[in-house]
Amino acid sequence: MTLLDTLLEKDFQLVINNEVYRVSAPEKVVTSSEHARNLEDMKHVVHLLHTALHLPEHQLLQERQLLERMDTIKQELSPLEKMKAQLSRTAEFQTSRALWTGMALLSVQGGALGWLTWWVYSWDVMEPVTYFITYATSMAAFSYYILTKQARFTENEHASVFFPVINLYLLTPFSISIQFSLFI
Repeated sequence: MTLLDTLLEKDFQLVINNEVYRVSAPEKVVTSSEHARNLEDMKHVVHLLHTALHLPEHQLLQERQLLERMDTIKQELSPLEKMKAQLSRTAEFQTSRALWTGMALLSVQGGALGWLTWWVYSWDVMEPVTYFITYATSMAAFSYYILTKQARFTENEHASVFFPVINLYLLTPFSISIQFSLFI
């Protein structure tokens, strides 16, 4: 109960500039809970209306802020993307060079084994040597598979066979947080 409610409980006289005014208290009306519920519903509707009328303004403000933030991030990301592209090209070149070097070494090995087999020694001498060389190569490939848990030379993965891009990133002035956020 407010002070005004207390004042209006009984009739009283109001004196202003020496004039007396008779104020009669209004009849007491008991508000029902249904009437109070209607008032709460009306307050809720007014709130929804206010929200609906001001929501587009809020969305435009949020959109402007997000676009500004996106432009800032794009500007920060542009040099990093250029550096990433350069590092990827370097990794691709180094990987290609390592693969061709491996192919050349295997060709030299095959040529040397052929020369030893047909011109220097006989097949009886070279058969066990070639067996052990083949066995060692198979064991090396299988060991690689066991250590990495993945078969190699699938598409888009051969660039990281010998020179992973992350190793090149570690050699550049990238900060650690930027390096790892590029891969997420």
